[in-house]
Amino acid sequence: MCFRQQWLLAVVCREIVTELGQNVHWLCDIIKQMEPAVRGIFWEAPQHHHVEKGNDWFLALAVVVIACVVTAILLDNVMFALLLGLAGGVLGMSAAQRPSIVPYGVSVRGVKVEDELFPYSTLDAYHLDEEDPRGPQLLIRTHRKSIPLLVLPIPPEHIDDVESILEQRLPEEVIHEPLFLKVLELFGF
Repeated sequence: MCFRQQWLLAVVCREIVTELGQNVHWLCDIIKQMEPAVRGIFWEAPQHHHVEKGNDWFLALAVVVIACVVTAILLDNVMFALLLGLAGGVLGMSAAQRPSIVPYGVSVRGVKVEDELFPYSTLDAYHLDEEDPRGPQLLIRTHRKSIPLLVLPIPPEHIDDVESILEQRLPEEVIHEPLFLKVLELFGF
């Protein structure tokens, strides 16, 4: 190999190394500037919104249950009267209990409520209700007949992260809580 070929080879090699070095540094700078993708958000919240019930509420429940039991007995339906009395007692006991704290999560695999994971293949759409008087709520419509709507309370600091995960996997639609749930809340349930 002559001197001229060696010199040309050295110049070409130097240019390639310089060009590769610049590209590698450029790629490293881009990677450093990128935000890490959020893979999951997890939090704990009460199982449902609890309304503190006073003695008047329990007195009103007792009056309604006793009136229904007496009416059932007057109509010669003792079994129905027993059922109404039992239902009233269970309703009073469940209304007195405070809700348990439940772990919630939204990840790239699905939505988790307690120990149950709802994969995205079983979910239809979501809606973030930030104006709810009880605080921000995540409403998710599912394919399941037994659980058609998931309502998850969200801490305000996690709203953007939850939305960034869900918007890539589910369509956002306007979803409202059923009227029956709102009526139950009106009565303090």
